[in-house]
Amino acid sequence: MSLIFEKISSFDRGILYRLLVDAYAFDNRWKSCFEKDWLEFDDFFFDHLNIADKYGFITVLDGEPIGHISWDPRNMPEYVTLGHNCIASKYKGNGYGKRQLQEAMDRIRQYDGLQKIIVGTNSNLIAPHNYESVGFKLRRRRKNKTETAFSGDYLDYEMIL
Repeated sequence: MSLIFEKISSFDRGILYRLLVDAYAFDNRWKSCFEKDWLEFDDFFFDHLNIADKYGFITVLDGEPIGHISWDPRNMPEYVTLGHNCIASKYKGNGYGKRQLQEAMDRIRQYDGLQKIIVGTNSNLIAPHNYESVGFKLRRRRKNKTETAFSGDYLDYEMIL
């Protein structure tokens, strides 16, 4: 099995959205709460492929796109914020998410003078374990009192470089 990381521009519009829908298919509340944001995210990257290819990639296993990750560089050199980071449902639990995250971290660490990387997630996901496994430290936990409370508390992580 061959895992590679490809430019977003190598794929058709909608791939980022479809992968997010698949990754969160275990609970339909995710789609009902975030579908609009996922569509806007996909549209933004495909309307700005120069940004998409510089600040994100799609993870491909044996020719099939299985996940993606992106990051926001607008606050450099102080920090970079990780954005969407997902793996399709049938590929979860095989270490692909960690490999995807490690590849993104390797790329982000190449920015001169970058001080830290931050990411936010929710406590009822596998994501906290994934982020902690590559060196992120929990900096703040916030109670989630929104319609997305099913996803657990908000967790703010950072990695000082």
